[in-house]
Amino acid sequence: MNTVPAPMAAGTSGSGAAFLLALLLLPLLGGIVVAFMKDDRMAKVTALTVSLIELVLVVPAWIAFVPNGSRIQLALSADWIPSFGVHFSLGIDGIALTMIALIGILTPIVIGGSWADKLPEGRGAAGFYSLLLVMQTGMVGVFAATDVFLFYVFFEAVLVPMYFLVGRFGGPRRQYAAMKFFLYSLLGGLVMLASVIGLFVVSKDYNGGVGTLDWQTLSNVMDQAPLSTQIWLFLGFFVAFAIKAPLVPLHTWLPDATAEAPIGTGVLLVGVLDKIGTFGFLRYCLPLFPAASKELAPLVLILSVLGLLYGAILATGQNDMKRLMAYISIAHFGFIGLGIFAFSTQSIAGSALYMVNHGLATGMLFLVVGMVIARGDSRLISDYGGLSKVTPLLAGLFLFGGLAALSLPGTNSFVSEFLVLVGSYPNAPVYAILGAVGMILAAAYVLWAYQRVFQGPVRGNALVSVAGGPGTATDPAKVGIKDLGVREKVVLAPLVILIIFLGFYPAPVLDVLQPTVDATLQSVGLADPVGGK
Repeated sequence: MNTVPAPMAAGTSGSGAAFLLALLLLPLLGGIVVAFMKDDRMAKVTALTVSLIELVLVVPAWIAFVPNGSRIQLALSADWIPSFGVHFSLGIDGIALTMIALIGILTPIVIGGSWADKLPEGRGAAGFYSLLLVMQTGMVGVFAATDVFLFYVFFEAVLVPMYFLVGRFGGPRRQYAAMKFFLYSLLGGLVMLASVIGLFVVSKDYNGGVGTLDWQTLSNVMDQAPLSTQIWLFLGFFVAFAIKAPLVPLHTWLPDATAEAPIGTGVLLVGVLDKIGTFGFLRYCLPLFPAASKELAPLVLILSVLGLLYGAILATGQNDMKRLMAYISIAHFGFIGLGIFAFSTQSIAGSALYMVNHGLATGMLFLVVGMVIARGDSRLISDYGGLSKVTPLLAGLFLFGGLAALSLPGTNSFVSEFLVLVGSYPNAPVYAILGAVGMILAAAYVLWAYQRVFQGPVRGNALVSVAGGPGTATDPAKVGIKDLGVREKVVLAPLVILIIFLGFYPAPVLDVLQPTVDATLQSVGLADPVGGK
């Protein structure tokens, strides 16, 4: 394989690019090793060790990245399919770096949170944790790819481990949920492939007769394409990203997949995997098709706000705690879409920050939901009541995670939603007002779920069955459920710390995001009505 020098950005070095390559390959190698292990405990320990090393490697990559340097940094490139101008090209901007950091944080937390999970009959821990690590490689690859075809390969490849994680290790309807997820995502990928091919063909007209799929080259020349061409290419990418995000009405796979997925898999699904869609809007739709992005922005804003309100309303009526998490995420992705297509530095920065903060806050709430389900062996809200009298710490952390999800001031999500709404109002005042209504609905679905599960007398089929008798378990001491153990406290503690820290001091993440946000807005060719840094 012939190495092709890649332009090195300010602050980029060979060692920095090596860290990025290590971040991509380490989980894959770890997953292969874990897959052949016979001992379940050794498989868990090895997977956790690999994920912690991956997290450590994020630190030098973060240090090597220069926020005010070139947009794509830590770059490396090698020939892959020269006849089609395809390269194995990696590099990161500020948004990709923060998402890779989020993956690094959540993966060991998910492994620790899944440590005591009961897997379906005949399923071993080696297969489960191997798939988690392989999926981590796919997710890093999606955010690090700077060749459009390589991005497409990772975009499709990440479906495979998620399909098996849901289909082999999920709940009673796991096969249905996995197949629905796979078909929706595969359809979106095929539509995007058509646009990728079209992009290669069209690029010849604006790149000296040479077709290319290099992101940096395309971002410099595709603004010359006529509006009609941009719209068709934009739509191919948009459909794939809207399914992945997901935006209403392409969302129906998510509640089923989330409900049947193992808890740890669900955390990565709504915390990271769905962000591929919103990342795609920022990395591909806006810079490559600026005229189409402006032309179709009203449509995307309508779909975003519709999803925001629709998800919030349906979340309020859910009895299944895992489906509740899915509809909460649909509502939050509506906020992210609103901020991106409102076209201001504040709104886009808020959306990019929300991609990180949603992963932390919703990831924590999802893990706590899993801990409740593990104790009562039921995911139905109606099977619980008065649990705070039995597990006060668990109840407190559920409330904390819920308040972060509804964007209480002082938590990380508040900063994101505030930036989205303030930044969206000058360009899209009606949509911003409707978004504020969504914040009110968020308080309803979070607090109502907390009240039904944790408040009132100890009651419900889940708690009664654990207590070993019929009727209402009126004596909390007789309910055989323990509060959080040491492992569970260790798993949740980093998320609590990050939610509070970023709630009061989001600057470390915003400083990394802001130059990329500015460059994204400039690529669309719009004046910022709010003003940036």
